[in-house]
Amino acid sequence: MTDPDWRYDRYDPERERLVEALCTLGNGRFATRGSAPECPAGPVHYPGTYLAGCYDRRTSEVADRRVENEDLVNLPNWTLLRYRCRPDDAPPGPWLTPGAARHCTARLDPRTGVLNRYLFFEDAEGRGLRVCHLRIVHMGDPDLAAQRTLFRAYGWRGTVEVESALDGAVTNSGVERYRNLEGRHLTGHRAGFRSDGTAWLTCRTTDPGIRIALALRTETVPECPAREAVTETGAVRTYRLPVAPHRTVALVKTLALRSSLDRPVADPTAAACDEAARAPALPRLLATHEAAWARLWAEGELEVPGEAGRILRLHLFHLLQTLSPHTADLDAGVPARGLHGEAYRGHIFWDELFVLPYLGLHFPEVARSLLRHRHRRLPAARAAALRTGRAGAMYPWQSASSGREETQTLHLNPRSGRWLPDHSHLQRHVGSAIAHNVWRYAETTGDRGFLYSAGAEILLAVARFWSGAATFDPALERYRLTGVVGPDEYHDAYPDAAAPGIDDNAYTNATAAWVLARGLDLLGELPAARRAELSGDLGLDAEELARWDTLSRRLYLPFHRGVLSQFAGYGELAELDWARYRDRYGDIRRLDRILEAEGDTVNRYQASKQADALMLGYLFRPPELAALFSRLGYRLDDALWRATVDYYLRRSSHGSTLSSLVHGWLLTRGDGPGAWAHCREALLGDVADLQGGTTGEGIHLGAMAGTVDLVERGLTGLEAGPEGLRVAPVTLREIPRFAFTCCVGGHRGVRLRMLPGRLAVRVPASSRGPLPVVLPGDRHRTVAPGEERWFRL
Repeated sequence: MTDPDWRYDRYDPERERLVEALCTLGNGRFATRGSAPECPAGPVHYPGTYLAGCYDRRTSEVADRRVENEDLVNLPNWTLLRYRCRPDDAPPGPWLTPGAARHCTARLDPRTGVLNRYLFFEDAEGRGLRVCHLRIVHMGDPDLAAQRTLFRAYGWRGTVEVESALDGAVTNSGVERYRNLEGRHLTGHRAGFRSDGTAWLTCRTTDPGIRIALALRTETVPECPAREAVTETGAVRTYRLPVAPHRTVALVKTLALRSSLDRPVADPTAAACDEAARAPALPRLLATHEAAWARLWAEGELEVPGEAGRILRLHLFHLLQTLSPHTADLDAGVPARGLHGEAYRGHIFWDELFVLPYLGLHFPEVARSLLRHRHRRLPAARAAALRTGRAGAMYPWQSASSGREETQTLHLNPRSGRWLPDHSHLQRHVGSAIAHNVWRYAETTGDRGFLYSAGAEILLAVARFWSGAATFDPALERYRLTGVVGPDEYHDAYPDAAAPGIDDNAYTNATAAWVLARGLDLLGELPAARRAELSGDLGLDAEELARWDTLSRRLYLPFHRGVLSQFAGYGELAELDWARYRDRYGDIRRLDRILEAEGDTVNRYQASKQADALMLGYLFRPPELAALFSRLGYRLDDALWRATVDYYLRRSSHGSTLSSLVHGWLLTRGDGPGAWAHCREALLGDVADLQGGTTGEGIHLGAMAGTVDLVERGLTGLEAGPEGLRVAPVTLREIPRFAFTCCVGGHRGVRLRMLPGRLAVRVPASSRGPLPVVLPGDRHRTVAPGEERWFRL
């Protein structure tokens, strides 16, 4: 049986930040990177603690311009613990760090959410010290975390001097290319000790002034006195722990983290101190933490044998740490890099497009809360649309706390050292992704209440925006969407163009047409009073709805040489000499940076960062995609789609972790050659850091969630809807069997087991009624409550 633990059996400064990111612990409310307690932030180590929804806005001077950014804030370091040996017959030794250890191991258990680090030190006289750290971020109580350190001496007696700190002198400095930007986000530090010995630290963000409070209860076994000190930015307790052979001493830090974002509103400092003081002792905390994880796995587990299953479990672990049932109580979105680091500044992009399918099948309350997060920011999206002179809602490509556009205006090319204009805010397709999420969530869960209320307001507002954005081209006798950027991101302008943006991105146009058609469908099924209310709010008269219908049938999709064009004019761009660049550079995932450093631009070439037009095959099953094209007046048959997939497979540099995921999905569903190579790359993207140092800045949450969804929906062809559960399995030889439990149309705890050529469906006895199952060939079956049925495929 494959060991589910993740082990790093030697200390390597070059990969320490990767270890820290992949060993991050969290509970959906906050997370702490898996950094070594001995080390503050520096070139090798980067401790970080991040609270969901806690952002701060600062202004920086960059390239002679004032640039404003909103960042997910790195909070005070509660894990810091340094120590040194004081033998009875010798002066104190140096402060010990992992780099001085003879042996150093980090071990993460995703089943229980426990991180252990083991170190062994030995000096020139043969005196040894074994140190064992255990850390949890409590999955049951979202305010608590704990860290236990054990010391044991070998061949000597004396004391271990230990400094346990609560350190507020932290900045956002975990991403090298952001270091020219202002990273000081915490101010107003105050610290102290309560009469019961609890250390506390309070501070606030600069803008909008979120108050943060951390409280630490520190205990030692055996009990030892401490020397307390307060600094300008923290609090320190110093101990001298007596050690000897055959005796282990322990120090336990129990953290409570509160903020002014909490509901109900309370004084964060008093609340944190009270909670730290009354928190259970570590054995009880550990037991309840592991029990909470066991409940999560019972609902969210995906069982896959072998190494693929081991990686998938890690991916699920990090997804559930970022978006747990606790998230349903927060006003939080989907940070693209998790709560694991500062890449992308903790911003929210379109990653729920890859995350919500899993959550809708396992934790629908969490999926609903993430959609409500988008709904709360609908006023900001409407205001953004108005600033462009349009009605409806224009959601931003990047957002943070308020829902306003947070996409940077400049970005740094590390190869050339140049700051360049950033036009990725023109990715208007994010609105269609949000509308798609609303519709699919309602289909999967049967939650028409949400669809008719907040969901309808989102979907119809996005449709209204597309209606105003489209312009008629009499030469084509079609409507066009111009001046946009597609998912590819490499192409943000035509060669030598004075203005940014490209025209008629196929993905953008097709998804806009889909949103407009679904908007009409939704209006048709809404209760009359609700339909009238929404129509009045959005100005949806008969003329406007007729325009929606026309646009859903007459938006332009470009083609060239028998394939769907990524955008108008794509086929006229130059072909890239791929072999030359691969021979010269090896890894060309960031082809845009390579070409810019050479004084060239990727805008001149038929070269994509990631799946763009092919994203349509990820979102829509073949019959649905063919119907969408047919409504637009185009024919999409299997031959044209296969030719399109082959065409872009040869022209992608896979500069995004999502690229291999989407290509793997398409090739698996289409029984195409090389499917596993792309699936495997998607699995390894973060654990092997295939993007070259990016994982240490934060995991790629969409890609991790997407690999799980690739198995659960991609291999099964699973669709949950009003007719029940529909499956259309495909074979991937490397993953021949798997099982998971899901929620389908109000049925909770439905168990699916896939074997080659066979499928088992079990419905729990508590289910409200039989579950309809539609098998390949449109064979309709039912599974009764308390029954498990096997089907041949």
